[in-house]
Amino acid sequence: MNAKSARLRRLPVIGAVAASAVLLLAGPASAHVSVQPGTAEKGGYSTIAFKVPNEKDNASTVKLEVTLDPKHPLASVMPQPVPGWEVKVEKAKLDKPLQMHGKTIDEAVSKITWTGGKIDPGQFQQFPLSVGQLPTDADELVFKALQTYSDDDVVRWIDPSKPGGAEAEHPAPTLKLVAKGAAAGKGDDHDDKTNGKGADGKTESASGTSDDKDGGSDTTARVLGVVGIVVGAAGVAFGLIAGRRRSAA
Repeated sequence: MNAKSARLRRLPVIGAVAASAVLLLAGPASAHVSVQPGTAEKGGYSTIAFKVPNEKDNASTVKLEVTLDPKHPLASVMPQPVPGWEVKVEKAKLDKPLQMHGKTIDEAVSKITWTGGKIDPGQFQQFPLSVGQLPTDADELVFKALQTYSDDDVVRWIDPSKPGGAEAEHPAPTLKLVAKGAAAGKGDDHDDKTNGKGADGKTESASGTSDDKDGGSDTTARVLGVVGIVVGAAGVAFGLIAGRRRSAA
């Protein structure tokens, strides 16, 4: 086998390695069920939305179950209709009744289930809720979400945050509660409106831009990684070719 033939045989191998690395780095990042905006004011009312991305390539999301934080019951929880989806609201008796506008509330929403629609591969859907009055004695509300796929697989987004800020494998959607004026998005003043067109999943609300920025940063890092792999593979190929030429000479 002459030097030229050996060189030609090695180039496809190098190309395959580089292509595999590119595909690996360019693959979609794992997306989580999250609550947006991520912060709300203590003691106020807010419109939030559960953002549900479909992570599977061969199955659709057909059901979402959200259990509210039992440690901090909310007197008012109202789902906004989502086209194509049916919503079921479940309530539970409270050990300690709540006071709201001069009335005693002895039960509160404990679980909300959306069914009947589907989120296809490569898409996401938002499920809005108007909630309040948010607690003043807590720094966060933790929701537990179950995402059911058309292949009967159930992903349980229920893991609590890890010490030190490390992300859990299936983190529970968490709404951070902050002092008045510090929230990323404004409360709805007990208004049942949502920001933008989040109900049908076609338009992000302005308050959800932080998630998009995080995604943009991740994409940028991945692109730079891909460029580095390609440049490195090209350098290896050039080195092999140059070496073979010197050997042949």
